[in-house]
Amino acid sequence: MTVYATENIRNVALVGHSDTGKTSLVSAMLFDSGAVNRLTKVDDANTITDFDDDEHDRKITINTAVAYVENRGAKINLIDTPGYGIFSTDAVQGLRVADSALMMVSAVSGVEVQTDKMWKAAADFGLPVFFAVNLMDRDRADFSRVVEALEKKYGREVTPLQLPIGAEGNFKGVVDLLSGKAFTWEHDESGKATETDVPADMADNVATAREALMEMVAEQDEELMEKYLEEGDLDAETFAGGLKKAVVARELYPVFALAAAKNIGVQPIMDALVDLAPAPDWRPVKVTVDGEEKEFTASSDSPFAAYVFKSISDPFAGHITLMRVFSGGVATDANVTNSTQDGVERLGSLSVIQGKDVEHVPELAAGDIGALPKLKDTHTGDTLCEAKKDIRLTPVTIPEPAISFALEPESKDDENKLATALAKIRDEDPTITIGRDPQTKEMLISGAGQLHVEVVVGRLKKRYKVNVVLHQPKVPYRET
Repeated sequence: MTVYATENIRNVALVGHSDTGKTSLVSAMLFDSGAVNRLTKVDDANTITDFDDDEHDRKITINTAVAYVENRGAKINLIDTPGYGIFSTDAVQGLRVADSALMMVSAVSGVEVQTDKMWKAAADFGLPVFFAVNLMDRDRADFSRVVEALEKKYGREVTPLQLPIGAEGNFKGVVDLLSGKAFTWEHDESGKATETDVPADMADNVATAREALMEMVAEQDEELMEKYLEEGDLDAETFAGGLKKAVVARELYPVFALAAAKNIGVQPIMDALVDLAPAPDWRPVKVTVDGEEKEFTASSDSPFAAYVFKSISDPFAGHITLMRVFSGGVATDANVTNSTQDGVERLGSLSVIQGKDVEHVPELAAGDIGALPKLKDTHTGDTLCEAKKDIRLTPVTIPEPAISFALEPESKDDENKLATALAKIRDEDPTITIGRDPQTKEMLISGAGQLHVEVVVGRLKKRYKVNVVLHQPKVPYRET
């Protein structure tokens, strides 16, 4: 596995409402880049980033997962996040370690609840946002209507970079407004594009949309505006450079059209992420050093600092910690400080992540995302830094639980295994809380919703062979 330099890394979080095709897009990108040899599907329960049994059974993403593709000399780390509201904290953890957000929007439903939640979370982190209008092949899909809704909600800075060719069952390609070229795909899921002429009935719309895009790019920079007013056009290099500058500065939000499950329109998005999404060194990293706020650059010259955004307890591989290196680099077998827990860790072998599979690498560059095995006392939200240093990165705030249930083991054997299993689950998912009511003496499990708690119960049974019963907690009435 190649160790990529910081400037050649792109960390992209796929976010949005449930059932908008985030996992399907990751699967298509993995296939088109040659990382896997077949197009995996959510319905077939074989996708790379949905590898948990509960995700297979429910056909939804429950846990944030990471995969990567290599495209045109760049490594794109794809952070596939859950779309259900009760798993929002996991999605925010994914945004915490990203440098840009790819917001998936349904071409049928348009802007939904989680679209807005993830938009606000991306804004809080100051991340550039790309919109991908997916499911263009579905009945009642309407690209123009969705773009209009996005503009109304988030401003005129929402700007299409493509126009779709065809609609619903006849959707077959896109026109790239930047280059003026048209691309079509067969409905064979191969992902192989054919460059073709812009359809004659679209020529006027393409010319109008391209001019509007060029005006929007020129508006963001005085020099570009002067050049545009003088010449009436921008050359291709100036146009592309101005667009990237505006996207990185959150002055423009590009919109793409695709049908990820059919593998139509995927490659242009991969290319756009290389060309327009920022590398990890695009802005300083804010850290706290010995209680004082400072800024580091995402380079090998800065002190090492990494943020732990996910922990996985695998029955076979054991405890795996996922981290993003924000500054400095780190090599295999390094000794580091866990500044959050005030402890020391030996990192062991470093790996890059492809879903649940890992591939060992000798080092991770600043900005890259990797996995660590069997750390002793490191949890989600912790900061790892140079040995004998006190460097801290701001963790994601864990919200208070919304619902509680009483939890009882079914047998003595289950009772003996319950505490250990719950500790591992709690390490994976810090939004779950476990406690005992001091008055009723019942064990209580609390989470973001009923489905959230049911997922934990299912995991106890399938992964740890612990059977439990849920029921409503007792209410300790008092005489007054």
